[in-house]
Parts: sequence; structure tokens; C-alpha cells
Amino acid sequence: MKKQGLYLSPFQRKHLQKNLETDLRLEYRRRIEIMLQADAGYSQVQICEALLCAQETARYWIAMAQTGQAHKWDDRPMGRPKVVNDRYLTRLKELVTHSPREYGYPFQRWTAQWLSKHLEKELGIKLSSCHINRLLKSMGLSTRPKDNTTEKQISGKQDSSITISNLPSNAKPNSGRLFAIALSPITPATTPETQLEQNAHQLLLHQSNLAPTLL
Repeated sequence: MKKQGLYLSPFQRKHLQKNLETDLRLEYRRRIEIMLQADAGYSQVQICEALLCAQETARYWIAMAQTGQAHKWDDRPMGRPKVVNDRYLTRLKELVTHSPREYGYPFQRWTAQWLSKHLEKELGIKLSSCHINRLLKSMGLSTRPKDNTTEKQISGKQDSSITISNLPSNAKPNSGRLFAIALSPITPATTPETQLEQNAHQLLLHQSNLAPTLL
């Protein structure tokens, strides 16, 4: 059994143990347990494994116990290392699934750096951009826009144009002959306007050839 009394006075130890019996927030409970375990002789690595806390958090509160400041377990000093909690993750997910403009920013897409800055301002927890990206990846999210670009449908260019004109009301088809009208394809040197004129001219020529045979 580990010995007690490395850093805490009997009064401090009793005070921490008494508060540990109350309904504390997880963050406060972890602080007290870190100091009590450190006082009992457990190493920083052992404490982190047992309490599932970050090395920085354990290091900070072990130092608080060593320097006689265990009574500050419920303080919120600036610069204190904090652990990412469910509230942080929920807020991170909420932010990344909404436009930054909804929160007063001029840009349209979040970056890990701006998410970190916004969350630090809101929750007081500062994380690096790399850490933010790791958290997003673990939740199946990303600051990168989804590729919603659909495949472009490339329609082939029409190589011919057809002009349809009305036949005279008294025109009758010649059952003895069939006429095939071949329309010239549009070549790179031919403009659509020129091609239309050529096709119209061809139709007129065929109509003129057809006229003598109509009764």
C-alpha cells in the first residue's frame, strides 16, 4: 500500500477527501484525485492511466499539491491546462457544421485555427490546429468542403443544321421519285449563320427542281 503524506498536511488531505464525497463536477473531482494520488506516492504516469487525464493536467495539480496550494482545487486560474470534455466536443461539432458567418465572421469556411480561437474564447480551452483536426477526424468531420461537384455532362456539338419551310398548299408529292437532301456539315471554317444560309439555299434548289413535276 502506498504511503500517504508526501505533500499534503492532514488537514488538507481531510478537506480534499471530504469534498470528494460531494456531488462535484468531473473536472473538480479529477483535480482532487490527482492531488490525493500524488500525495499517496503515485507517479504522474500512473495517475494519468488511472484517471484518464492529460499529462499537462496531472503535472499542474501535482505541482499544486507540492507547493501547498491544494485548497485551490476549485479555482480557475488563467493558463491552467484543461482537458477536452464532452461540452467542448459538442460545441466543436456544432460550429463546424454551421457557417462562420452565423457567428459574425466574414469568411465562409472554418479553419482549424479559427475553430481553436473561437472555442478558446468561449470555453477557455486552447488547443492547437493539429489537435482540432484530430478531434474532427475522430468524429468523421473536417473543415474541408465536401466535393459536391457532379460530373459534367458534355454534349456533342451538332454537325448539321436543318431548315424547314412550308410547301405550297397545292403541292403534291411525286410518287415516281424520291429526293434525298444532303446537308453539308459545319466545318471549322463555316459559321452557324453561313451554314443556315447554305442549307436554306439547298432546300430552295430542290423545291425548284420539284416544282415542274407537281400538278
